[in-house]
Amino acid sequence: MAPTLSTLDTPAALVDVVQMNHNIERMQQRMNQLGVRLRPHVKTSKCLPVIDAQIAAGAVGITVSTLKEAEHCFAHGILDVLYAVAITPGKLPQALTLRRRGCRLALITDSVQGAQAIADFGTRHDERFDVWIEIDCDGHRSGLKVEDVALLEVAQVLNTGGMNLRGVMTHAGSSYDLSCTDALRALAEQERAVCVAAAQRIRHAGLKCPEVSIGSTPTALSAVNLEGVTEVRAGVYVFFDLVMHNVGVCSAQELALSVLTTVIGHQVEKGWVIVDAGWMAMSRDRGTHKQQRDFGYGQVCALNGDWLEGAQLSGANQEHGIVTFEHAPALPIVSQFPIGTRLRILPNHACATGAQFEQYHAFDTDASGAVHAWSRLNGW
Repeated sequence: MAPTLSTLDTPAALVDVVQMNHNIERMQQRMNQLGVRLRPHVKTSKCLPVIDAQIAAGAVGITVSTLKEAEHCFAHGILDVLYAVAITPGKLPQALTLRRRGCRLALITDSVQGAQAIADFGTRHDERFDVWIEIDCDGHRSGLKVEDVALLEVAQVLNTGGMNLRGVMTHAGSSYDLSCTDALRALAEQERAVCVAAAQRIRHAGLKCPEVSIGSTPTALSAVNLEGVTEVRAGVYVFFDLVMHNVGVCSAQELALSVLTTVIGHQVEKGWVIVDAGWMAMSRDRGTHKQQRDFGYGQVCALNGDWLEGAQLSGANQEHGIVTFEHAPALPIVSQFPIGTRLRILPNHACATGAQFEQYHAFDTDASGAVHAWSRLNGW
């Protein structure tokens, strides 16, 4: 007999399938309306049933953050894969093996040295790698500036080395720090304009640069115009999380991932409820602490998913979580949350919390319905 939310061992990662499918359809429809392909970043779920649902809704290809993800998805029959982390020389043999087996794996680089390593290795092994150049659109992380002299040098190295320059790609990671609609729209336009400008600069130099790939969940859902863009990569939208809720791109009802936990004790004089979901379940991610609303380690919900306003997982040890209340509960905590009570915790960062588990438990009925195990990939 399949377990239910009332019998499942805790802590456990739960996926609300109805809400997940709603999120998938929401993003896919938006990309369809804007006239671009959606290449979802699967690092959020690392779960084949989730990825299958994204592809079934209309996604074209996938984005991965590890070559292990690429191998896992390719073994499942997914051929079009973008490895969206700058490739290091030591990983090129693994990439070559995947391509020789039929995976249409594409690589990225943001340096002349990296481009030269790809070209040299490809030449030695008679392989014409597909390569994207990463662009820095907001100073958040990696990539080349549009005006950087190295941009054309990288493109030229790939071209003369016989590689296939697929295009330019970027990620407006600073969107996670915003919460104003106008600011999000402005950054979405900046992301688009900068990446398109990089492609145009390469084209004006007489080199082919057919594709422009951008993406983050906040900018994808805030963009008004994606002229010149061919595809969007976004990932966390499939589950959403409290950071995205604070950014303002999803409602409380759209959070599809939670952690099922059980009350294991109380500290009555402190007003604490102790649960069996500590940071080993929730992760150490405290991404909401710098936003307008700090949710601690997560928002506490009843078993049916209803938010318990003012209740949060404010402290976390390895296996112990501490639930506190902004206002004293109407009833004594021992009677309102007796030992054995089941609660759900919404995470700050879905990617980080998901990574704590080897599987998800998916449900698509009410809180008393059966749950089904979906395996999840971990590691590199």
